[in-house]
Amino acid sequence: MRELDYQRAFDVPGAVALLGADPDARFLGGGTNLVDLMKSGVERPARLVDVRELPLDRVEPAREGGLRIGATVTNSDLAVHPDVRRRYPALAQAVLAGASGQLRNMATVGGNLLQRTRCGYFTDLAQPCNKRVPGSGCPAVEGEHHNHAILGASAHCVATHPSDMAVALAAFDAVVTYETADGAGELALADFYLPVGDTPHRETALPPGALITGVTLPPSPVAAVSRYRKVRERASYAFAIGSLAAALDVQDGVVREVRLAFGAVASRPWRARAAERALTGRPASAEAFAAAADAELGAAEVLPHNGYKVPLLRNLVVAVLTELTEEAAR
Repeated sequence: MRELDYQRAFDVPGAVALLGADPDARFLGGGTNLVDLMKSGVERPARLVDVRELPLDRVEPAREGGLRIGATVTNSDLAVHPDVRRRYPALAQAVLAGASGQLRNMATVGGNLLQRTRCGYFTDLAQPCNKRVPGSGCPAVEGEHHNHAILGASAHCVATHPSDMAVALAAFDAVVTYETADGAGELALADFYLPVGDTPHRETALPPGALITGVTLPPSPVAAVSRYRKVRERASYAFAIGSLAAALDVQDGVVREVRLAFGAVASRPWRARAAERALTGRPASAEAFAAAADAELGAAEVLPHNGYKVPLLRNLVVAVLTELTEEAAR
């Protein structure tokens, strides 16, 4: 057993200072991902800085009418918050789809954003993995990859990001705020996760030693008519093999605004901007929904055993947007 140091932080500057004092330290929120990785030996921190007591556990109005979600808000509290359920229902649905109640009671918003891939090669120390050991190779390309990426991957890594919550946040243009020893900063979620390229071990654009302090959702009237749909291999809680966060505004049978983000298809939540552009101003019909999905999925690069994700996502887009169109008409 490897010994490690544990310290609890009670304010943001103190937490940042504790992590900065030790390059092998990690922030500990709910621990639902980090502790698992420590048990398997993937993560080996010399120090854990517990941030659960930081005053970052509120969901409150943001400037200009959006919502600010603190980094230590639990997934359970986020999913049942009345403003989230009313104004961003797809976000509440995504969180509820993500894990069991026991895990949601522990998992935090900040930790959810930073959870790492569940690729079996990444979690198996006996296997090479470019994400875990840069330059060692990606055996998933020739091996087990049925639930791996079809968009934005590279020869260096084909793993997918596991978060459900982050997919909904991507659809709503969320902004991640953080604190470092040099001061506060923010990153649009679209820039938060780095492309795989040839450096899959570099997963986010957070500066070294940064502590996530919250997520801001800008005001978005279209988000009130939204839905998150997740497909998984069993009915109980499991990671997605494909998911969709969608929001739709239809006026006189024409799509005025649409938001689409895919999950379980890339190393990060995948904002389907090509599909959004193809659909905006078009009739709200199954044919137009399918054409929009094809505009996005035409860039898919499939492996021998994950090509099923292309028709799966296409069907999800058609089904969910049809449901939202019918909901708006009632």
